Amino acid sequence: MSASRHRLPRPAALPREIRAPPRGYKIEAVDRALDMVEALARIGPASLADLAAEAGCTRPAGFRLLRTLQARGFAIQDKPRGNWRLGARWGMLAQAAQKQGALAAAAMPFMAAGGSACGENVYLTMRDGLESETIALYQHEPALRVYSEIGKREPLHAGAGRLLLAYAPVSIQQQVLAQRLPRFTSVTRTEPEWIRARIRAQGWLIARDEMEIGAVSVCAPVRDSSGQVIAGLCITAPSFRMRPPRPQSLLHELLEAASRLSAALGAREASVEEDSGRRAGAGGR
Repeated sequence: MSASRHRLPRPAALPREIRAPPRGYKIEAVDRALDMVEALARIGPASLADLAAEAGCTRPAGFRLLRTLQARGFAIQDKPRGNWRLGARWGMLAQAAQKQGALAAAAMPFMAAGGSACGENVYLTMRDGLESETIALYQHEPALRVYSEIGKREPLHAGAGRLLLAYAPVSIQQQVLAQRLPRFTSVTRTEPEWIRARIRAQGWLIARDEMEIGAVSVCAPVRDSSGQVIAGLCITAPSFRMRPPRPQSLLHELLEAASRLSAALGAREASVEEDSGRRAGAGGR
């Protein structure tokens, strides 16, 4: 499938539940500390000078923040005057956030906004090992057919999972393509060479009939504060409602929802704009 560059429409006002809190509720010291934590996540291990510049603070202020994080086990300095990196205690917090469904909860308002704008169900998928998993679902109307459910696992080589495969580490791509890939419909492509040839042209994905005849999926990437793609926002609907140019039209709304979610997760504007302007690459047929 071909894709063209496009500009996103001017963003509509965010729903109340996903707007930033009033400024009076923000504690500046905590805000500065979180800027440093995100700087560590983006560019660490890194020097004090680089981290201070990334976090937008002075070196003395950055040094005090890093020493405070170090005292609690959230930052490590390799050696005196050496580089700084995230501490091991973040693993505990990451596990707790995953257990509590943090990403799904954070995504739901954006999924609801995108689903309401599109008039379709919206799914949030993540890669788990060599498969994708649906971790959240916004159902726009009870009458709309549901193509996945929370906890459902699917392969990465076909349908919406191919977007996650495109952004996966090379080692994961190699493992997936080294397997005997199942065919789900007559149009499912299982040739590793065909998939590999399209996997690097990253962007968004429109897939037709790959997992189920009569189903069309439109997918957009979701990034975190490090700029990595951690999930995909997807709309899947029956083909009689997805005749061209409707998939491309829905893509505008879906990219907007994914961009706003990425920004809420700390992704930088440059990464978000890159996704909205690049050609489809996890590639349609």
